Amino acid sequence: MGKVLQTQEQAMAVDSLRRYLAAEVDPLFAREYRDRFVPREVMAGLMRRLSEFGLVSGAVSERAGGLGLDWLTSLMLFEEVAACSVDLSVPVLINSFGAYLLEQVASPELRERYLPGLVAGDTFVSMGISEADVGSNVMEVRTRARRDGNHWVISGEKTWISNGAYSDFLICLCRTSDDPRGGLTQILIDLHEHGYEVRGIDKIAFNSQSTAQIFLDDVRVPVSNTVGEEGGALKRTLSHFEKSRAFVAAQSLGLGRRALEEAVAYARERRQHGKVIAGHQLIAAMLAEMATQVDAARLLVHRAAQLFDAGQGAEMEAAMAKYFACEMAVTVARQAVQIHGGNGVTRDYLVEKLAREAIVCPIPEGTTQIKQLIIARALTGVAAF
Repeated sequence: MGKVLQTQEQAMAVDSLRRYLAAEVDPLFAREYRDRFVPREVMAGLMRRLSEFGLVSGAVSERAGGLGLDWLTSLMLFEEVAACSVDLSVPVLINSFGAYLLEQVASPELRERYLPGLVAGDTFVSMGISEADVGSNVMEVRTRARRDGNHWVISGEKTWISNGAYSDFLICLCRTSDDPRGGLTQILIDLHEHGYEVRGIDKIAFNSQSTAQIFLDDVRVPVSNTVGEEGGALKRTLSHFEKSRAFVAAQSLGLGRRALEEAVAYARERRQHGKVIAGHQLIAAMLAEMATQVDAARLLVHRAAQLFDAGQGAEMEAAMAKYFACEMAVTVARQAVQIHGGNGVTRDYLVEKLAREAIVCPIPEGTTQIKQLIIARALTGVAAF
């Protein structure tokens, strides 16, 4: 809604993507698949098309077959996807970071086998980190991988895993020794070769894409499927969280922006007491506050992206962006419902769905409360967890 500083190339890329999403994708998620699971073949078709605009492919360098976009441009494009459909933004996010991880640290053999499919939009990856009793503290991961000759034998359970039902392979965070910090390793498990069980999780929202539990029961995987060095996954995982949190912030930014757009459109059309409700001072004040919060969230997201592009650490800044943007989405979506009045709680209007989705946003990639602790630790040097 507000002005955004963009280069000519960024403006063209965003505009082109926005027009495609409005014409082809928004009707699909607003009607046919509203709160209904999108079949894999349909989602794969969308991913292939989005790859042409720089989604997923932008996270990979040109030498590895991608578009090699900077982080700021990638986040601008991602905001557009989230403003159209947060459900669609989830596989974009997971495949992007799976592809980024493979290019950065996987062996040439693993890169050659699995990276091209992600870049093209043909395959899906899941990132297996969270477990039933393990959320923000990844050092407590219990899924175990033990050596048996030239194989890992992996047993455990992962939960809240995005792309689960779509996934062709899982990059699984496993404990390979009892060392809390140096005992975590990422291992690639191919669904079709090694197998794992997937069970869907039904939620208040985000049900047009797959969130799942994944069960591993003595799954045998070649040691050559180790992603990066054995025991080096903790630092890498925490580093990737820094960037993925900025994307979750951009996801909430897109949702909040869409809620604002819906509220503005409704306020300009709905008439009460002889005039459109946008002409009532309390409604006007609500819209002004909503717009300011959306733009403030965008500035925080863009600051984190600019720090990434400059090669600087942005742990606190990414945490601030995630904390503020996710809470903003809850507030703005709630206000959008209020502006719609009774219509806002019906399925005839999109804001009902946006409000349910917004409730989910402060939870993934570390809750709001965890983000506050990260910010405070950065300020004081004292860890509260």
